[in-house]
Amino acid sequence: MNLVLAKTDTGRVVDNAFAAARSRLPGAVPVADARAKAFEAYERTGLPHRRIEEWKYTDLRALVRDLLPLAPRPDAAALARAGAALALAATEGAAKLVLVDGAFAPELSDLAALGEGVSVKPLREVLENVANPAAGDLLLSSATDPMISLNAAMVTDGVIVTVADGKTLDRPIQIVHVATASAASAYTRSHVKLGKGSRATLVESFVAAEGANAYQVNDAVILWIGDGAGLSHVRLMMDAADAVNVSSAVITAGAKAKLNLFNMTGGGVVSRYQGFITLAGEGTDLSVNGINLLKGKQHGDTTLVVDHAVPHCTSRENFRAVVDDRGHSVFQGRIIVRPDAQKTDGKMMTRALLLSDEAEADNKPELEIFADDVTCGHGATSGALDEGLLFYLRARGLSEKEAQALLIQAFLGEAIEQIADDNLRDFVAAQAERWLETRR
Repeated sequence: MNLVLAKTDTGRVVDNAFAAARSRLPGAVPVADARAKAFEAYERTGLPHRRIEEWKYTDLRALVRDLLPLAPRPDAAALARAGAALALAATEGAAKLVLVDGAFAPELSDLAALGEGVSVKPLREVLENVANPAAGDLLLSSATDPMISLNAAMVTDGVIVTVADGKTLDRPIQIVHVATASAASAYTRSHVKLGKGSRATLVESFVAAEGANAYQVNDAVILWIGDGAGLSHVRLMMDAADAVNVSSAVITAGAKAKLNLFNMTGGGVVSRYQGFITLAGEGTDLSVNGINLLKGKQHGDTTLVVDHAVPHCTSRENFRAVVDDRGHSVFQGRIIVRPDAQKTDGKMMTRALLLSDEAEADNKPELEIFADDVTCGHGATSGALDEGLLFYLRARGLSEKEAQALLIQAFLGEAIEQIADDNLRDFVAAQAERWLETRR
């Protein structure tokens, strides 16, 4: 019997988009070869769908269907609109690195503010350097995922940030992704490497300029955390209401490192943040916190894989979702404990607050333990606001929306309070408050 595998319409659209974009993608022959291999890896599964276990709750073939063409390089008018959008996205005191429609914008960035011990290079510049035979390696990653492979094939720009050994940054670095084009896509990839004993705070923000809508974002960030280094990483996804955002983080931490990660999703009609975190050195502490704020018909997916590859590491995951109207929140968390990773301490908790009868939350915590001397656990809950507490607050003069907002703020507070930087914590709390105000 002969078996013929036919491509779906979506598969043909992706093929056409890659073929049409090739002339615009930076890089000489080694980079082009790496792109071709990445696209071949993507084609083995195609656009993720519900028959892929890791994507069962976020079927991109059904939710997205078409892959949009690459956004044009931003002109002066687009850069001006992006500059106006930065006013809402910029965090106090941060040195900004701005990407507009998938292209690095030095005129909007604060390169001089970084000081000694920190180097920044545009990814496009490094990919186009024919004297660097290893440039194609920047498109590789340890994680195998179809959207990461598609990102490697289609990426146009990003930033490469290196922090020297022992350097402590006195201000955060903020990578701001600004969309100005409508019905277009942007593919970006950034690399951040922290040297041994260094300390840094990294913020990633996704925002839309006025008038930008129905766009798509596929971003990847590759983080290398040296021995004894410390990283606080805050990610804020506040895209346009009809945007699609699929972002990936691939993180490798050395020995005795400290990682504090936070993600907030409040924008986009379809979004997925997936983190692949490998604890590769003993004595490392990891704290991951996140919140989804969803309403309307928003679909927000947070998927985390924490790989305890060595002994004596600790991980904590705390995720909260607030879902209104017909929103759909997804949390998938997996802790892997390798055979040699004795004395691992890993815990995970996810809670969802459903504000309407049609709101939906899928929570899927998992443990894969191959060692016998570990302390691991997970939990998941979903429910509505406490009617007794609402009655108590209403009886003291608060409106129904005000009472709900107060309880929701308390629900989110445990996750937001884990952000180490005071200014960032206040900024995130203000963003959450802004979302709550839209319900009133």
